[in-house]
Amino acid sequence: MQASLLTTLLLPLALGVIMFGLGLGLTIDDFRRVARYPRAVLLGLLLQTGVLPWVALALALLFRLPPELAVGLMLLAASPGGATANIYSHLAHGDVALNITLTAINSVLCLVTLPVILNLSLEYFLGAGQYVPPPVRKIVEVAVIIVLPVAIGMAVRRFAPGFAMRMEKPVRLLSVLVLALLIVAAVAQAWSTLLAWFAVVGLACLLFNLASMGLGYAAPLALRLPRRQAVAIAMEIGIHNGTLAIFIALSVLGNAAMSVPAAVYSLLMFFTAAGFAWWSARGAADR
Repeated sequence: MQASLLTTLLLPLALGVIMFGLGLGLTIDDFRRVARYPRAVLLGLLLQTGVLPWVALALALLFRLPPELAVGLMLLAASPGGATANIYSHLAHGDVALNITLTAINSVLCLVTLPVILNLSLEYFLGAGQYVPPPVRKIVEVAVIIVLPVAIGMAVRRFAPGFAMRMEKPVRLLSVLVLALLIVAAVAQAWSTLLAWFAVVGLACLLFNLASMGLGYAAPLALRLPRRQAVAIAMEIGIHNGTLAIFIALSVLGNAAMSVPAAVYSLLMFFTAAGFAWWSARGAADR
């Protein structure tokens, strides 16, 4: 019951409050700037849908993962970023407007790409394809958690800019506190799962996470994109929507083993993303 309360009510509520806070710091001009410079959006989408699945496949083969765990890793790779990526990008002084734009576009694209990648993975690793319907309901939930609170926050900033400015620091502190509480709750909730499966799939998940964030940060810098956009893309493609992957594994495929990579990855990414955010924020402060 506690686990259900955490995932179905407390987590979405906490994320919604934080996304409202992020909206307080955004304006329409932030999104217009993203539209004027589409290279960052196109690069983020290319890395997410065209590169990461191949990285996951290479790791699954390299570590000789059991077929169901290999499919689970591919499912994770096909899942888009989520609200947590936006929060970490905010803490790391990334381009949050770019994050929100990528999350929205990726979430729509995954209605097509996720079933295709997953069905190909089922065919390759298990020798039998299985129709996987687009996860429309979960995508709508992500949209509600992200878009609606951000829009409300932006409206408050538009009509009450003084209040929005006063709330910026408290919201940043609240974000850190909520993330810390979520990490503790997630580790406590899945501790037995982590211990049982880490030796089998933990290293593959960790390397996939580090490779995702590393590619997301290095590729934009190599193309001379601004550092804030590089931070945003690294967070977006490094913090996958593990909840969506777990939901599909359990509710659509009915296979608990396939949910393990997403569960392990979701715990690891809290720590790696926190470290990256601390390093990035420190670098931004030194500039």
